[in-house]
Amino acid sequence: MQITDNTVVQLYCTLKDEHGEVLESGVGRAPMAYLHGHRNMIPGVEQALAGREAGERLSVTLPAAETYGERKDGLTQRVPVKHLTGATRWRPGMTAVVHTDQGHRQVTVLKVGKFMAEVDLNHPLAGRTLTFELEVVAVRPASEEEIAHGHAHGEGGHHH
Repeated sequence: MQITDNTVVQLYCTLKDEHGEVLESGVGRAPMAYLHGHRNMIPGVEQALAGREAGERLSVTLPAAETYGERKDGLTQRVPVKHLTGATRWRPGMTAVVHTDQGHRQVTVLKVGKFMAEVDLNHPLAGRTLTFELEVVAVRPASEEEIAHGHAHGEGGHHH
């Protein structure tokens, strides 16, 4: 079955930076799953996967503008340390998650005080050319419930 809108795709992804260094890899774990055509994947990656089938491997290199955006200077904010999640002790350079009205947001800790932290609001991978090495594991039609919810369910997908 080919990857088209309203199909659930299970895949392994290895993310590399502009120097070929592995930043993240799902190989050796359960494959991730996403609902194709519902904005659940970086658009350039989703476009490259369209028409592919289980068993196919591909590599997609995308500029910053097509992944996490260009870095914006001065995009910093002071937030209460209690709003940072992901660790118990914070140090500059660490990545934290902050819960906002628009959902979860990854930030980079710049300075830490007793009660407040200064964070960089740029995504930690902003401004970088990234390569996505992909292996399509399975493709199946999405259920009506998955289409209504806008995401894949089950292994590698969303669990309610």
